[in-house]
Amino acid sequence: MSRRVWFIVAILAGIALGLVYGWVINPVQYVETSPNTLRADYKTDYILMVAEAYRAEGDLTLAVRRLAILGNMPPLDLVQQAIVFAGQSGFSPQDVDLMLKLSQGLKTWSPGTQGTQ
Repeated sequence: MSRRVWFIVAILAGIALGLVYGWVINPVQYVETSPNTLRADYKTDYILMVAEAYRAEGDLTLAVRRLAILGNMPPLDLVQQAIVFAGQSGFSPQDVDLMLKLSQGLKTWSPGTQGTQ
């Protein structure tokens, strides 16, 4: 046989073996993890999304509930850590400003408060 045929056979065999290994021998095992295990950059991105939703909706209690999935830390502390990380990581000033507005709202929030602020 020519070299091209052997090359194609080797490529096809490699693909077949790779699929068998990935699908049968050692398939992906999904593990449920909680959001509080996210890296700092992903947490900051999530907090930025919460800040954007807060700007659009104006519901501080909902924002606090969204932040609660990041762990047992007080929401204000989470947002302040995200602001520091965002400043160090080169986030845009508009993004940092959104998080600052969320932190200002959180300073007036108390657990008994309901509705929008």
